[in-house]
Amino acid sequence: MQVVLVAVRNSLNIGAVARAMSNFGAMQLRVVNPFEEAWREAKSAVGAADLLARAEECATVAEAVADCSLVVGTTAVGNREVRQPLWSLPEAGPVIRESLEKSKVALLFGSEKWGLSNESLSYCHWLLRIPTREEHRSMNLGQAVAVCLYELGSDRPATETPRARRGEEVEGSKLKIQKRRKKRRVAAESVEGRVPAKMETVERIGEAWLRALEESGYVTPRGKATAEEKLRRMLRRFALEEGDAEVFLGMVKKVLWKMEEGGGDQE
Repeated sequence: MQVVLVAVRNSLNIGAVARAMSNFGAMQLRVVNPFEEAWREAKSAVGAADLLARAEECATVAEAVADCSLVVGTTAVGNREVRQPLWSLPEAGPVIRESLEKSKVALLFGSEKWGLSNESLSYCHWLLRIPTREEHRSMNLGQAVAVCLYELGSDRPATETPRARRGEEVEGSKLKIQKRRKKRRVAAESVEGRVPAKMETVERIGEAWLRALEESGYVTPRGKATAEEKLRRMLRRFALEEGDAEVFLGMVKKVLWKMEEGGGDQE
């Protein structure tokens, strides 16, 4: 499990994250564009100095998740418009554990004040939310990491029997349970027996495809940033296998080469 912190600014929170990771045996930390002073102070965190000393500093989210095949972002949702599938932590746990048996998984946490930006979220296959009281959704960064790692380290099934006091609530709960079971079944089937593509390969597909769209005039300079995010999210919804991703990349690069060379034959 790669725990990825994006644009964190508080040394105490970074230290708390590192201690939680050490508690639950998650020893691989990557930080993207951290606040420099806070990062220096955090490296002396009690009980987690070794983990922080081994942590990898990355310039971008793309770099931090390049060798991962599943990228999951965390969010409190709030008023944010969610553009990826959203799972609760108990629903996500079994699927993430299954994925970890075959490939690397990145779990992204954003800054203490703003969370993950829309641009950072575009690198995620889907999002998860820790079930909290609606009136107080946000959690301290260290606490959020600890709760997630505890759940992901557990082999217990997700709780599927919510309490209900009225008949209509019981029926509604049954429907929600059925939907959760279907979601987990589909996700498990998508993981079983597959070798999912690494994000490095998927990102290369996106870069080549975006260039082709620019060459064709489909994407204008003004709309490039928005198109790039939409394309990135779409490619992750495809859930490509590694072999298919390599073939897909070859196809796009060939089309792009033809466009840039004006249709000449390759030597």
